[in-house]
Amino acid sequence: MAAVSSLLDRYREGNSFLHRADARIKLVITLGFIVAMTSIPAGAWYGFGVMMALVWTVAVFSGVGLHRIFLRSLIAVPFILIAVPSVFLRPGDVLTEWDMGWWVMTVTDEGLVFFASVLLKSWTSVTAAALLTAVTRPLQLLESLAALRVPALLVAVVSLMYRYLFVLVDEVQRMLRARAARSAALDGKAGGPLVWRAKAAGGMAGALLIRSLDRSERIYLAMLSRGYDGKVRRTDAEPLRPSSYVAVGVSLAVFAGIAVGSRWLW
Repeated sequence: MAAVSSLLDRYREGNSFLHRADARIKLVITLGFIVAMTSIPAGAWYGFGVMMALVWTVAVFSGVGLHRIFLRSLIAVPFILIAVPSVFLRPGDVLTEWDMGWWVMTVTDEGLVFFASVLLKSWTSVTAAALLTAVTRPLQLLESLAALRVPALLVAVVSLMYRYLFVLVDEVQRMLRARAARSAALDGKAGGPLVWRAKAAGGMAGALLIRSLDRSERIYLAMLSRGYDGKVRRTDAEPLRPSSYVAVGVSLAVFAGIAVGSRWLW
């Protein structure tokens, strides 16, 4: 279970100023950063450079480690690849052409600019989110969402999902161990052909779904027996200090200034 926790829980212990900062402040500043980053027009390289410099400078002082943040930010790569067709589909000045026989692929300057902009926006935004999860405990983030008046039902669903995701992953690991124990072979090649593995995986997915539904019903009945009425009750959050408001205001003003300045320069 400890291995599962380390896999899903991205928080890293530390004593930096980011670790000590209020989770609500970090969440608002991160959201403001992402909104400002997505507002920068395509091709505004100065704006992209400044925003990237900001997030990586904060990462340096976070104490988490640049290598770890970089590896976590690579999760954005598969989603960035969706924008690859824009290199060939967006109109603009032709840079090069590839004759594929039945189709000529034309690379335009506008397409390359758009793709590079999407890459920088996505990667930098995911880097900021990865930094937030590395210096903030998950339960603190959920409490921050509730304090910021996010719908209570949504917060409750995310909270239960986070709490029981570890249980489901542990259930999957036990099912995998059971399959491995029942598919040994004398020649040292465990398991069967690809078709057999696909059938086994399908059966395991179905069994996991049934077990999850059954567990959710039992958990809900247990919650009702303990007085659950659909409302999640939480203790009142501590009031923010004036310095926290100043930090949020200055940060959002800087992000807005970079976004507006990038549009003006572009």
